[in-house]
Amino acid sequence: MISYKDSGVDIEAGNSFVEAIKPLIASTFTPQVVGDIGGFSGGFALPSDVKDPILFGATDGVGTKLKIAILAQKFDTIGIDLVAMCVNDLICSFATPLFFLDYFATGKLKIEQGVEIVKGIVKGAKEAECAVIGGETAEMPGIYKKGDFDLAGFAVGVASKNELETLPKVQEGDILVALPSSGLHSNGYSLVRKLFFEKLKMDLEEEIEGKSLKEILLEPTRIYVKEFKRLKSHLKALAHITGGGIVENLPRVLPKNLDALIDTSKLKIPPVFQFISNYVPKEEMFKTFNMGVGMVLVVSSKEVDEVLNDGYIIGEVVKGKGEVRLI
Repeated sequence: MISYKDSGVDIEAGNSFVEAIKPLIASTFTPQVVGDIGGFSGGFALPSDVKDPILFGATDGVGTKLKIAILAQKFDTIGIDLVAMCVNDLICSFATPLFFLDYFATGKLKIEQGVEIVKGIVKGAKEAECAVIGGETAEMPGIYKKGDFDLAGFAVGVASKNELETLPKVQEGDILVALPSSGLHSNGYSLVRKLFFEKLKMDLEEEIEGKSLKEILLEPTRIYVKEFKRLKSHLKALAHITGGGIVENLPRVLPKNLDALIDTSKLKIPPVFQFISNYVPKEEMFKTFNMGVGMVLVVSSKEVDEVLNDGYIIGEVVKGKGEVRLI
């Protein structure tokens, strides 16, 4: 006779994990959450104060930043990244995040590790002011190597149809304002790992300008939801600067006849990017990393003063072909 546990899947461990995270998840609940933890799906009532609501969905992962967390055996911040990568995309559609779900897949479930990951998810959800209404933990021996795991996140937000239809259009002369990133966020880590650990043979305790590599590489992705809520009446567009950098993400909010002219001398580039640029060409840097800019706001010149407490000017919108020009 053979059991499921003999094959590498421990149902009892999974049940224990769920019980351990229930109070953490419940701490994110808002009044709109319907039902309790443990059902087949999560329910959420649409806010009554949003006229003609339109729902938006976003999904993302953390990429190979997970490998750094595994190497460092530090798992309490990676969940923040997971939430951030989803909700930061939502707000670029002018959608206010409502709820979040996660998918955690591993070869062998380690309850302590899983709880630390969920703590990060909960912290991120609270920062994004949204509820965690469900998730899935999958134990899949044979798919993941020993010690490996993967994370995926799913977020839903809401926007008013009327607000979207009356948003002012991006025009020539509009100002580009950068909201600083907290560092690498969750992009470019395959290149980062190759550079630091294969080429330079560095370890996680080595320092760059007074901070250990572990601190720098596991600094969680900044969440911009509160800034969005506070500033949205002054904004024309937002671009989340993720994989592809400014040059590939900012065009997503530009009309085809306009360009974004970025003055690179105005960028406040963190030391980690300056260090990496000693080994990676400038063009590659701007196509891979956020270069210290986590979000770009497009603002009318008349409104720009209203947002400068949160960011700083890096350029303007000019005639062109829907591209980014770096000067």
